[in-house]
Amino acid sequence: MEGRTDMGNAHHGMTRRSLLTGATAVAAAVTTGTPALAVPSHGGQVPALWREFTRTPFSHPQIPYVGRAGYRGGTARFPRRPVSAAVADVRDVRDYGAVADGTTDSAPAINRAIAAAGRAGGGTVTIPPGTFRIDDVIRVGHDNVVLRGAGSSRTTLYATKNLTELIGVYGSRYGGTKSSWSWAGGLIWLAPKARWDSLVTAIRAQTWPFEGWTGNKRDEWKTLTAVEPARQGSWTVRVANPAPLRPGTVVLLRLSDDPAHTLLQHMAGGGPGPAAYYWEDKSKLLSYVPYEWPVRIARVRGRAVTLERPLPLDLRPEWSPQFTTHVRELTGSAVEGLTLRMIPTPQSPHLLDKGYNGVVLQCAYDCWVDDVTVRDVDNGFGLVAASSCTLRRTRVGGRGEHHPYFCREGSHDNLIEDFTIEQRTVPAPADTQLHGINVEGLSSYNVWSRGDMRMGTFDSHRGLPFANVRTDITVDNNGRHGGDASAGPLFGARFTHWNIRVTNGRAGLVKLDGLAPYSATVGVDEVTEFDQTDVPDIPGDLHSRLELYPTTDTVRPRNLYEAQRRL
Repeated sequence: MEGRTDMGNAHHGMTRRSLLTGATAVAAAVTTGTPALAVPSHGGQVPALWREFTRTPFSHPQIPYVGRAGYRGGTARFPRRPVSAAVADVRDVRDYGAVADGTTDSAPAINRAIAAAGRAGGGTVTIPPGTFRIDDVIRVGHDNVVLRGAGSSRTTLYATKNLTELIGVYGSRYGGTKSSWSWAGGLIWLAPKARWDSLVTAIRAQTWPFEGWTGNKRDEWKTLTAVEPARQGSWTVRVANPAPLRPGTVVLLRLSDDPAHTLLQHMAGGGPGPAAYYWEDKSKLLSYVPYEWPVRIARVRGRAVTLERPLPLDLRPEWSPQFTTHVRELTGSAVEGLTLRMIPTPQSPHLLDKGYNGVVLQCAYDCWVDDVTVRDVDNGFGLVAASSCTLRRTRVGGRGEHHPYFCREGSHDNLIEDFTIEQRTVPAPADTQLHGINVEGLSSYNVWSRGDMRMGTFDSHRGLPFANVRTDITVDNNGRHGGDASAGPLFGARFTHWNIRVTNGRAGLVKLDGLAPYSATVGVDEVTEFDQTDVPDIPGDLHSRLELYPTTDTVRPRNLYEAQRRL
């Protein structure tokens, strides 16, 4: 079913030239034969995998190209003012009635200021130093609105209610007694207003929704044009009809699976192993397809369309590749410089979270979070059908949480860097579970970089996530992964763990050579299997690579993402 939708607007701050320059510069270095970047060892070791990658960065079989992950292709700087027509528009929440006394409910005032900025076409909403009580969800639903505190050590939002109280019980679309607040929603929630409204309406009606780019029933889209066959890593594709496509707009690349599940096999690396895997009874995994990948168009020249990122997968006729519309994305919006702290409550039993959740980006593209701490949460930072977003200098702390970070429902090309998961301040109650940095549900090309994980694990909740990178991270690997068997494999192809320092010697989900197909584990401490131990889902030869093992911080380049950025 095809429904009414909005292609979304071109990012106000993006010119055709800037888009095209960014999209073609990296590709040109390879296609024109520019020499690969030399990486000085400085006493370390350069693995063969890196030398291979520099020769074929967009199509390497084990390492994904993630050099364009994050806001605006991974730009190092966020704008001090929103990129909008109203660049000088700054609002102080105190002018709308917010009071920094820790007892007055300031949520209505903060939301009024945000809404006013949205109506003006964007702007900055400032929250001065102090503690502001909030008894409702803080909603950022318009483009180019930045909610900015005075710094995470100076501005605190003190949340007194959970999402079950504020919105209602949220069951699972797959049945059972689980609470979807265990993996969805935030007390600071960045999502397009229309999408947020439709989600809340569905939850209150107890018609448990899909949460992604094509609406609650995955029917809010229409075809723009068919796309001709192309290879993974291509930056330019040919389309049947370029008329609906405009540079600067975000479209959805849609790939449908065929009866033999060759699309899922391709996500798992292809070959005899994925072909022999039994896909048919993986009902949750099958509900995640078609694969939907948002991407901004850089250039349209005749029937040739250049994208701001290379293709994540092959485009084959049997998968009916097409560009489609989608629910309108939120773009250019952000949260910065604050701490979100919950009223003291014990952690709930596993999968029964009430929704004392932190910051979530949903159906967001080119948004960011910077210098934000959450404390005493059920779940910390979430990416739900979010793409091309950056979380920088984020921290999760307090009494302990279920998912410190979660990345799900087809989230792609996001960057989480300079992140910290603190050690919990109280012992874990019985019947609770700690995960870590989660990825699931066909999410791809996401990066976790420069992390300090004092607890948790490199979590997958199944659902065939693929082509994700964790790099330059220290982890006390004491968490456990989740995921229903009906969600299929823990890993697809091209997972890479690069320069990982494991402080407790546990291998689980960090050392991938015996678990993930066509994966790479490079520069990891010596580890052994204990506690939760897994076996590979995909049968046969995994074609995975293990290099510089065991070593501690000797691999060069140290950070795979940053090295790809420099290519």
